[in-house]
Amino acid sequence: MRPTRLAFSDMITPSPTTKIDPRLARGVLQSHEAATATRPARVVISIPNTSYELHLIPSGTIKAEIGKRIVGTIRARARRIDRVESGGRYVEPVFGRPRRVQGTVLAIEGASVVVHAGVPIHCEPTDPRQQASQFQPGELVSFDVLDGATFTQSA
Repeated sequence: MRPTRLAFSDMITPSPTTKIDPRLARGVLQSHEAATATRPARVVISIPNTSYELHLIPSGTIKAEIGKRIVGTIRARARRIDRVESGGRYVEPVFGRPRRVQGTVLAIEGASVVVHAGVPIHCEPTDPRQQASQFQPGELVSFDVLDGATFTQSA
């Protein structure tokens, strides 16, 4: 007996009803934690169809309610961006602040490289020998993320 094939739209939960810019991250706001003496404020966003729960520093006001969908931009600073020959798209660790990212380049936006790693992440290279313009859409890249990845909610 042959397995039933699912359409791509059958696999996304919650199913999108409108198209959004592929450079924007879509998720569900799990929590919003206030700053402490040792840690800045952070939001925890889960990414649909993954186990990811990313801990990010909010940039601007977060208007979404806990448990509701949220759309915005994830920004990170990359220690050094390396081209790789094989592997998949991922963010490590699955729970917590992003520390390692691998994925395909979606676009170049000014000084940032937009990488699809299961979720789009705008990364800025911090190695003075690198510039975003050195990368091309479709390339597979990998990089370590410096502390301080942010999330900006779209209007």
